[in-house]
Amino acid sequence: MDEEPQRASLRGDRFLAHRGLIAVCCGTAMAEAGLLVLFAPAARGLAPQVTALPPLAIFHDLRWLYSTQRSWLWFALLLAGLVTARSALNTVLVRLAWPVHLTKPPLAALRGALVVTALACLMMSPLVSLTFGVAILPFSWPFLALLPAMLLIALPLSHAGAAGTWWRTLPPASAAWWLFAEFAVLTLAAAVAGALPAPDAVPVAGLAGLVNAWAWHGLTVAVARSSGPKPAGRQLAGQEPIGTEAARRELAGPEPADLELPGPTPTMVAAAVPAGPAALAAHRIPAGPMALAVVIATIIALTRLIFVLSGPIPVGHSAPAVAWVAGTGREAHAIAGAGHHPVLEIAGFGSWCCGQNQALAQALPGTVVQQFSYRGTNSRGQPLPYGWKAGNVSLPVLGDRIAAQVQRLHKLTGKPVDIVAESEGTLGVDAMIARHPHAPIGSVVLLSPIVAPGQSGYRGNSGTGLITGDELHALIWFVGGLSPFGTTGAQTLISSVNSVGARFAAAAAHHARVRLLEVVPLADAVTLPACLLPPNVVVIPAFHGELLSDPAALQTARRFLTGRTITGVPDLRATAEIVAAAASAWRMPESAAPSPPCVAGSGGSGSGPGKR
Repeated sequence: MDEEPQRASLRGDRFLAHRGLIAVCCGTAMAEAGLLVLFAPAARGLAPQVTALPPLAIFHDLRWLYSTQRSWLWFALLLAGLVTARSALNTVLVRLAWPVHLTKPPLAALRGALVVTALACLMMSPLVSLTFGVAILPFSWPFLALLPAMLLIALPLSHAGAAGTWWRTLPPASAAWWLFAEFAVLTLAAAVAGALPAPDAVPVAGLAGLVNAWAWHGLTVAVARSSGPKPAGRQLAGQEPIGTEAARRELAGPEPADLELPGPTPTMVAAAVPAGPAALAAHRIPAGPMALAVVIATIIALTRLIFVLSGPIPVGHSAPAVAWVAGTGREAHAIAGAGHHPVLEIAGFGSWCCGQNQALAQALPGTVVQQFSYRGTNSRGQPLPYGWKAGNVSLPVLGDRIAAQVQRLHKLTGKPVDIVAESEGTLGVDAMIARHPHAPIGSVVLLSPIVAPGQSGYRGNSGTGLITGDELHALIWFVGGLSPFGTTGAQTLISSVNSVGARFAAAAAHHARVRLLEVVPLADAVTLPACLLPPNVVVIPAFHGELLSDPAALQTARRFLTGRTITGVPDLRATAEIVAAAASAWRMPESAAPSPPCVAGSGGSGSGPGKR
């Protein structure tokens, strides 16, 4: 077909004419949504992705694989089935989406689809491991990093499902547009499905499947347009394709024995022969793999740069911190009769002690404020200085050390101890309450809390098996090597959360004596369970791990600890719930919503932030 008629046929190819494509995309998505509504309603937001463009669909498949496998043999069998099924489905979708006036790709294209699917699985696998790690230790920074990384890796593969020669071509601009549009629509579909009753996820998946079909059609039209016949590569009628030995013999002119036959004219040669060695070399350049290599190198370089620019600042060992009355410099035992409860401040992972941040003490004038030490206390019960690697400890050890410092501060002042903890410190508070339920604590404020830890696990009765844990360990080793924390990273902490984090959180959630306030930064909404938040949760505009120096968060903590009604805080709870539902599209699937903090009153007595 000539180039101009081909372009006209592409412009005239209507999307609604591809009824088979629409039926497969919508029907498959609705079928998965129906199954999830019955057996895993909390994961129903993932259903529309089953017929998405290849990179996003493979990210969907691998998350299910990583949440179900148990052994190397079981993993290998499931992976082989996944690659085969996904390749077959993509081949069918390409044929159904191909412009009707053009020759469809042969069924033999399944072999190329198998190669592309296997490569995409390999590229997406580390990101799925990171997603699994976020399910164990849910906080926003790694999740916010994996989304752009996933899209960057998906970009060079965006046309791989439709173009057999993707490896030597870059995706057309419209293919990239369809990829980003699909990402937005699938995120929106998860948010809508999470906001509606579970059965309504089926029609939502059907509508998203219609968009998937539209994306497949737009992608194949873009690929067909970009790979259409060019003057330098036209095939003469009745000839073998250019590049075969027979065609080269014909174009080279007659053999001596055939001098009576006319040779090809210069016009035929110019129209059929590629433009020299440079064109042949360009034809063989693996543009797709080269683009993937550039993307991966960019992600690694950016990861290293972020750690360099925002990493903790090493400090020397300052003097041991005693309990001080904020604003006076007097030791705590001198004011044992003061009205306020003493406060133990527990910073998060990557912090250091002591005295680097006086913001909480300044927000609580006249109050005994002491910083917790991840290294424990000395023989006199004073917290030991620690560096920014000290947070890599197991939860039982962390809980015991918090309990010991609480007991010491209680003995010093004669009053119950209030706690203000951030990030990893909130996990330590859960561990302390679970292991020391009678510790003399009063009110607890959790800043940037790790909500519902241990949603997934490995190497346990409820875990997913060896492969998931091993790959996560390898990822921690690699990323840790790029960070100031070394190759061990937070391995001890993550392994401990994997083992006992969920149990400790559940025990703390049912501890009736604790008066609790959770201050959640809006950025952490991407890792919250997709459910209604209880009244003792306040959401403020901030990022994870920055609330111990945030004026709004400290003002909220001060009013709560002093028994006053919390005012002046933006009401972002509804926004956080919508963000959590939307983000569930790209998290590990859950069989059911975890109880904390989805049940009103979870994490304490159920009192609201303004109650006592």
